[in-house]
Amino acid sequence: MIKNIVIFLLNIADYFYQKKIFKFLKGKGFNSFNTMFDVGAHRGETIKIFNKNFNINKIYSFEPSPVNFKFLKKRENEFKKKYKKTEIVLENIALGNKNSKENINHFKESSSSSLKKINQDANYFKRKLKILNISRDIKLVDIFEIEVLKASNYLKNKKISKINFLKIDTEGYEYEVLLGFENCINLIEIIMFEHHYDNMIDKNYTFSDISGFLKKKDFRMVYKSKMPFRKTYEYIFFKKQLIDHDK
Repeated sequence: MIKNIVIFLLNIADYFYQKKIFKFLKGKGFNSFNTMFDVGAHRGETIKIFNKNFNINKIYSFEPSPVNFKFLKKRENEFKKKYKKTEIVLENIALGNKNSKENINHFKESSSSSLKKINQDANYFKRKLKILNISRDIKLVDIFEIEVLKASNYLKNKKISKINFLKIDTEGYEYEVLLGFENCINLIEIIMFEHHYDNMIDKNYTFSDISGFLKKKDFRMVYKSKMPFRKTYEYIFFKKQLIDHDK
């Protein structure tokens, strides 16, 4: 009961938080996207909320966790009926910086699932379990072997020539996703990603690594916002040409 109340309140906070992001994007003149990448699709939240707020021709959604993907796949027909104008491609793989088989930590609190090591002794993690009323006496994590495909290879295999909007929510694997695009990152116009500042995830990189990499690739940060009740920020970077076009 307490868990459901907490999740309900978090969803309300996230709703108004996301509205601010969408207001910003629309204020910049973005009401539609031809091609969108949803990296870290979880159970379809991005498919739903972005289709409610934007006209999207095609969305590629990547979710490596077999548990989450099972839920996502069950909603495929629902999504396709509801968003008839959007072609939806569901992929049960992770995008990264190499082609490999990796282990993913799938948590009972499934949105925390990550290819990175989770520090279960971190105060932030303990507090999260307490808030969600999840006991540490039960099995918290299942480990599954999943496929990782280098992002640039995926684009070449699918003959994708442009990504208008790239969203990354991979619980500490964001940098590897970006590196995996290699020179194909020049095909991307807008990048939105989360960055965790807590010690729950062993990322082995900092925000400076990401921002420095994107700056070298001719992207500029245009938006930054702290997520409700989390030590996490959401960032949006525009390709510099988009910024120059607005001037």
